[in-house]
Amino acid sequence: MAELLTTQALLAFLTLTALEVVLGVDNLVFISILSGKLPEEKRPMAQRTGLLMAAAGRLVLLFGIAWVVSLDKATLFTAYGHDITIKDLILILGGVFLIGKATWEIHHKIEAAMAHGNPDAVRPTGTATFGAVIAQIVLLDLVFSIDSVLTAVGMVNPNDYHSAAVPLTGVPWPPLVIMSSAIIVAIAVMLGFAGPLSRFIERHPTFKMLALAFLLLIGVVLVAEGLHQHIPRGYIYFAMGFSLLVELLNLKIIAAKVRRRG
Repeated sequence: MAELLTTQALLAFLTLTALEVVLGVDNLVFISILSGKLPEEKRPMAQRTGLLMAAAGRLVLLFGIAWVVSLDKATLFTAYGHDITIKDLILILGGVFLIGKATWEIHHKIEAAMAHGNPDAVRPTGTATFGAVIAQIVLLDLVFSIDSVLTAVGMVNPNDYHSAAVPLTGVPWPPLVIMSSAIIVAIAVMLGFAGPLSRFIERHPTFKMLALAFLLLIGVVLVAEGLHQHIPRGYIYFAMGFSLLVELLNLKIIAAKVRRRG
């Protein structure tokens, strides 16, 4: 218990919680866009289900950390001079899926706008089934969860702790408590923001297009990482943050013009 009350453990928990929230933004945006296809009364349930499944998946993978780490060891084949592991293949397939999904949604919005002058005219909301939406969320949750768990292990560094290991994990119990607590807190924070974010995206079509562009960017990053072409996340999140700031300024200008006309 003493190892949980050290400054190192507290800093690791706070840092990892913040990092999990930041990394979870991609997942939250994806869930918000997918749930927007459902009837309005089913959207909160889809968002809660998606995030709770993400939390459950991450906790299961965390306690099977030995298996997760082995995914980065088992080489399947060689491409571009690099050994492609099971983890790399999962990242590549997840990235391709995300690129394809975001491209399809962007294409649909543009076609709808060109045909009818209304990005929601061709496909009304509520056309997707609850099961199909949840299935797509689960598929991407797997990719994001593996990345999240490996990030958590690298951040907490279990080798610094000397308590008894949890059976079947080979990891001391204090870092497991820290990592699982950080994941639960991060998911709780995202649950609180899921509804407002989803409603905001649905009210602002241009922001929805920007969110789809973010997903497209994240898909490219996943494929690049799967091929061992590392792109520093700081550059990615800076670009996303700058784009978000510009879009928020645009929305503020548009709102001010509407108020003057009114």
